[in-house]
Amino acid sequence: MTHLSRSSDFWILSRVVLMCVGLLLAVTSASAQTTRKTPAAAEDEPVFNEYRGVQIGWLADEVRKKLGTPVDKGDEQDLYVFNEKEFCQVLYDKATKKVLAISVDFQNGASGVITPEQVFGSDIEAKADGSKYKLVRYPKAGYWVSYNRTAGATPMITVTIQKLQGP
Repeated sequence: MTHLSRSSDFWILSRVVLMCVGLLLAVTSASAQTTRKTPAAAEDEPVFNEYRGVQIGWLADEVRKKLGTPVDKGDEQDLYVFNEKEFCQVLYDKATKKVLAISVDFQNGASGVITPEQVFGSDIEAKADGSKYKLVRYPKAGYWVSYNRTAGATPMITVTIQKLQGP
């Protein structure tokens, strides 16, 4: 039987809080942007449409079958910790139990980090501080995808897929 120490509990809790803040920032950023005419490229089929085989619209039971038992399981959200540097949150619609959003966080030094090329088909220009950010809406697919790399010596990368809300 595995026993988690208080420091392990704190480590997991701090990562969960950090991931929630990252997801909230991505959602807020996407919501705050004004509506504008979508470029033709944004209407094309997205390059990045799944994470570890899981897609928007899947049922919670399908996700759990594919990804295994979450560290924290709920009616509206599951948290997966694949290792100390890769975490995933899956958010569900409370009524339908279908996936609304998938947000993946990679800490500095993680292996298998998703790149901008894998998300959008090309790199993203870095800002002066080294951070990178891009969000593209795919109306035909019914969701948006974002890539966010924080600045600094130990950057965190968050890739989010989220269902577009109604008209």
